[in-house]
Formats: sequence, C-alpha cells, structure tokens
Amino acid sequence: MAAKIRKGDKVIVLNGRDKGRTGEVFEVHPSESRALVRGVNLVKRHQKQTQNQEGGIISKEAPIHLSNIAIVGKDGKPTRVGFKIQADGTKVRVAKRSGAEIDG
Repeated sequence: MAAKIRKGDKVIVLNGRDKGRTGEVFEVHPSESRALVRGVNLVKRHQKQTQNQEGGIISKEAPIHLSNIAIVGKDGKPTRVGFKIQADGTKVRVAKRSGAEIDG
C-alpha cells in the first residue's frame, strides 16, 4: 500500500497535547504506523555520557501515531490524502480538500 504520509511532508497534529502544532516529518515507521515530527511530541530523556556525547537530560521527539497527524494543504488547513492515477500510469497523492497534487 502506498504511504499517505512520507518523509519531508509538512503535517499538523490533530489530537493530543500538541494539537494544532505543525512540523516536518523526518522519519516514518510504516510497520508501527508511527512517524517522528520535528519539534512535536517532545519528551525529556536521561542520557548517559559517552566518549563522543555529553550526558544529561535531553529533549527529543517521540513517535506519534499516523492517525493523529494530517498533511497541511496550501491553505494551511489539514487535509486528507487520496490517490489518482495519471494518464502515463503513475500514481500521485492528491489533497482531498483542494484536489491539488501533493509534491513529494
């Protein structure tokens, strides 16, 4: 099945503590139906000091479920994603709200 949300997409959070915040997807785990979004769902983690990394409390992004994020359309509002097969046989993602093709 083709991915509706991919790395590099700009998304908005629909539910949870970060509802309404936007960010860019930088990692997707399709088998777990989760994604990592830059600057969203930040958690504090204790990190042990290593030879090349300093120890202490660091903030990092935690995975967020794909059902809780949506792609941001050209108008800045969340949109669902559909698929359309073009004349040359390639499959492209389409924004349901506007009908525009999603680059990527």
